[in-house]
Amino acid sequence: MRRFKDFRPAGVIPATLLALDHDMSIDERQTRRHLRDCALVDGVAAVTVNGHASEVHACSFEEQQQILAASLAEVGDDVPLINGIYADGSIEAARIAAMADREGASALLVFPPNSMAMGGQLRPEMALAHYRRIADATDLPIIAFQYPMAGGLGFTFDTLLALFDEVPTIAAIKDWSNDAMLHEKHIRTFQNLPRPVNVLTTHSSWLMASLTLGCNGLLSGSGSVIADLQVALFRAVQAGDLKAAQAINDRIVPLSQAFYAPPFLDMHNRMKEALVLLGRLDKAVVRPPLVKITDAEIARIGQALKQAGIGRDGALPLAA
Repeated sequence: MRRFKDFRPAGVIPATLLALDHDMSIDERQTRRHLRDCALVDGVAAVTVNGHASEVHACSFEEQQQILAASLAEVGDDVPLINGIYADGSIEAARIAAMADREGASALLVFPPNSMAMGGQLRPEMALAHYRRIADATDLPIIAFQYPMAGGLGFTFDTLLALFDEVPTIAAIKDWSNDAMLHEKHIRTFQNLPRPVNVLTTHSSWLMASLTLGCNGLLSGSGSVIADLQVALFRAVQAGDLKAAQAINDRIVPLSQAFYAPPFLDMHNRMKEALVLLGRLDKAVVRPPLVKITDAEIARIGQALKQAGIGRDGALPLAA
């Protein structure tokens, strides 16, 4: 396994899922297989582990370390590995960051602490303290996960600028602002700073529209299922080929509408079921409080896969 030195988060980055056995323990064999399915897609720039898509909220520190180590052993020579930093306390976040550095991750995806939901936006010094503590534990590049402002965990525009000044290892944001006007402001401003900060969209339910605003990449859980289509869409947008981008987007939309339907928290649950339908996972097990979706919803996912031209034998040619 090699660390990718001077890695700068950009391009198409799938956020991978976590395979579980029926007893809800980690199925490492299936997880490794899934990692390879995502990492070896032509055009994928990196893969993310220990994020929302891999149910990090339900994984212990030791399990997160196990997931990262197994992922590095499986695909660490092929692509950079980005490790999620999900913790309500800054000391624990720094401990996870130091572990990820020791294991060989190439970058970190830092989630906002849920402990800041009740008014943290009014105390930007809290965000600065959180990120400084993580940066003190490692010099790995950081992707700051920007949440919607309405939920209380998003950082204001000025707070983000202060973070970039105070923590120079922040190299990108994963933008889930869910506000098209603010999203475009992020792109136009952050990517043109004296020390540019890339904007990686995670607006996967309106991906083409987001990418056309000029994002330098995307970091998406649905990449665990359609990394090839995301690569094709990103390349078409980068080339300014609107007709090709629209044709690819026509295939993505049915799955986006199936994955990101209410309740939103079932999105990665649905992606596991899609991989089972495609024969890429043996079973779709999730940890509580998540529970299995209904047979009717699984059937809708199967129909969306059909509309997208994706079957057990793989996707139809992108030009089809």
